[in-house]
Amino acid sequence: MTDFTTRPLAPGTWKDFERVMGSNGGARGCWCMHWRLPFKEWQAGAGDGNRDALRTRSAQRPPPGLVCYLDDEPVGWVGIGARPEYPRLRRSPVTKALDATPVWVINCLFVRRDHRHRGLQTKMITAACGFAAENGQHTVEGFPVDPASGRTAGADNAMTGIASAFREAGFTEVARRRKDRPAMRRTVDGT
Repeated sequence: MTDFTTRPLAPGTWKDFERVMGSNGGARGCWCMHWRLPFKEWQAGAGDGNRDALRTRSAQRPPPGLVCYLDDEPVGWVGIGARPEYPRLRRSPVTKALDATPVWVINCLFVRRDHRHRGLQTKMITAACGFAAENGQHTVEGFPVDPASGRTAGADNAMTGIASAFREAGFTEVARRRKDRPAMRRTVDGT
């Protein structure tokens, strides 16, 4: 039996996070800074700069996401936080705010290559919702890709997750600003 657990990203889990992200920092030296920085700054920091920036952020509260484990082996990462923490979300017509509701956004789902296609995204999304509730949040959003029937998502657009995993985790589509990118929302309870 495989035990799925998560731990908040913090200095004590940083090495596990590095193991998940690999030498490329997830994709193209991102280190989960894509939504946090203006494009030119993100691009200039690709690699060491972005890694160092998220390492600094990981020492702050609340943590910027969860490292995911199977039997204590780090296998995934889910980035989540308050919408204002991600200025690039505001500028995108696909990910801009739906309304004035205060939300936390699941902005990144990354599974190590050797653990993909095992249904981990749904567990990761569910854990992120629990993390949001523990931090007093009531609404979680995601902007996953929803590939056409018979198609798969590419690495570049799958970083925000797959819509079917969000549906399985209890999310509802509330808008669709592009045919393959639903805006999805779930209410969580912190009591």
